[in-house]
Amino acid sequence: MKPIKLKIKTRSETYPIIIGQNIIKDLSKYLSRDSITFNQCLMIIDTKVPNRMISKISVSLRKKKISKFFFNANEKNKSQININKILKILLYKNFSRQDCVITIGGGITGDVGGFAASLYKRGIQFINIPTTLLSQVDSSIGGKTGINTKEGKNLIGSFYQPKIVISDTEFLKSLPKREVVCGYGEIFKHSLILNKKFYNYLNKNFLKILNLETPFIEKAIYESCKIKKIVVEKDEKEKSIRKILNFGHTFAHAYEAALGYSKKLNHGEAVILGISTALKFSLEVKLIKVLEYRLIAEHIRKIKVPSNINAFFSNKNLIKILSFMMKDKKNTSKKINLILLKKIGSTAINNHYDILKIKKFLKKELDN
Repeated sequence: MKPIKLKIKTRSETYPIIIGQNIIKDLSKYLSRDSITFNQCLMIIDTKVPNRMISKISVSLRKKKISKFFFNANEKNKSQININKILKILLYKNFSRQDCVITIGGGITGDVGGFAASLYKRGIQFINIPTTLLSQVDSSIGGKTGINTKEGKNLIGSFYQPKIVISDTEFLKSLPKREVVCGYGEIFKHSLILNKKFYNYLNKNFLKILNLETPFIEKAIYESCKIKKIVVEKDEKEKSIRKILNFGHTFAHAYEAALGYSKKLNHGEAVILGISTALKFSLEVKLIKVLEYRLIAEHIRKIKVPSNINAFFSNKNLIKILSFMMKDKKNTSKKINLILLKKIGSTAINNHYDILKIKKFLKKELDN
């Protein structure tokens, strides 16, 4: 199967996403095709990425001066401490604005490396090589970068677009099944918010996608990226329609934070759990019809992930969950702004709900 190219056009940058199998060995070729030049680069590498894949990248860039920063990518390390370490290397090596940061890892690695790239000399070239399914279909598109603080997730960051994104499905073969399911959750979300035809494709082929079969996995990544491209190009800075990408995320981020970003619930699982909660709330407030709700709930059941919050939380966690929801970036008042679903392919944005209403709803979910 030939690599697929998708072009993202925002006000600040136009860049390609290249999707294919075993394409990383041709990295230099893709860079020269898009006139991306630099003398030296800093590779920020997730320690979980297989050495054989790093070797392919290094061989392709053998004419460049390469520095490496190995990064234990987890939510706790998505911090200012690691940003400072990266900036120190760039300063010590005297990187110019024309030089380059290359992130090789999942969404956390891309967020941290992209944020450091946006800060150094007010912006250095940034290349993103996402290595997880979740990052290939989500965080690698749209230019969101950032870090966590004890107050919450992604509260410090910037919008900073890469020069190119290389999504090689070969990386996915090294992922545990749990990580593949996590990425599928984001693909699933994209279909729900904007494209019923794609949802039907997923419903028919989800097992082949989860088993990383070609061409189903490549098509799923491409169609998912295409949905995010449509949204990001219309609203780069999340002022209006881009908010729909947060469907399920207000709940999801609060769940992650309430558990202290523990391994009990990783980001992708939290997103699926958040989608399930947002769906139930959409039904509660009579936005979505029962039949449509059941269709989606059945799909979630088939992918075999926890969809009830009482698997992770009890009533004693309720106040903590609500406090993190109140800190969500979309909120502009004392009410909580939720992205909800009207039907497959259609969302409702800017729904502001009183905290007591959400508290009552979550208590009912915890008591089930």
